[in-house]
Amino acid sequence: MESSYTLGRIHSIETMGTVDGPGIRFVVFTQGCPMRCLFCHNPDTWKTGAGAGTLMSVEQIVDEFESNRAFYRNGGITVSGGEPLLQPEFLADLFGAMHARPAGRVHTCLDTCGYAFDPDRPELTARALDETDLVLLDIKHADPAGHRALTGRDPGRILAFGDELARRGIKTVIRHVVVPGYTDTVEECEALGRLIAPWRNVVGLEMLPYHTMGVAKYEQLGIAYPLAGVEPMDKARVPELREAVLRGMREARHR
Repeated sequence: MESSYTLGRIHSIETMGTVDGPGIRFVVFTQGCPMRCLFCHNPDTWKTGAGAGTLMSVEQIVDEFESNRAFYRNGGITVSGGEPLLQPEFLADLFGAMHARPAGRVHTCLDTCGYAFDPDRPELTARALDETDLVLLDIKHADPAGHRALTGRDPGRILAFGDELARRGIKTVIRHVVVPGYTDTVEECEALGRLIAPWRNVVGLEMLPYHTMGVAKYEQLGIAYPLAGVEPMDKARVPELREAVLRGMREARHR
């Protein structure tokens, strides 16, 4: 049967996600990403266009969710990637359908780097954001030069997206991957705190220790691993660095 919604290019689905928003989540990973983060552990999600990922309808995804709805009563659906905002119409259709379920409204969460947001054309993502209950926003680096070195992209669009979320009052959790030699200094973390301080919609902060679990994927794809030789982040340092971010936020807000 032909779908009445926009089709999505999907990389994979995880039916019992526990780290992608509150509660147990049904997690849809979209295909395609404009960023090239050195620490990315899913390089198989980068490719966009024809032949990339699997075309799925909103109805297919909704049916799969509903088959296990009881597990998600304290959670909901999260769309991650890749980068979901590369497919804003699909995202809007999926989240809208989840909000309108006859068995009850489903909580929606968007996991994004924000780079696909165009501040000159906010209408492109407006409908998707209208249907979003929570955003997990990945801020890769507090310094523009450091951001470009780490991701290959300028942070301007991401910061504009953060401003848009704040303007709308959408609850947002900031995520920051702590990479040895890149984002593991107290100074960088304090700067991150100052950067996000104006966003009063921020309801959480997650510091994610860098790991090397994605190395095998690079080998399978025949891609050189960008951070070869960089050891996994010492998790014992994470509380100190998280406090540095919070300190930067407090200081900026009390000026």
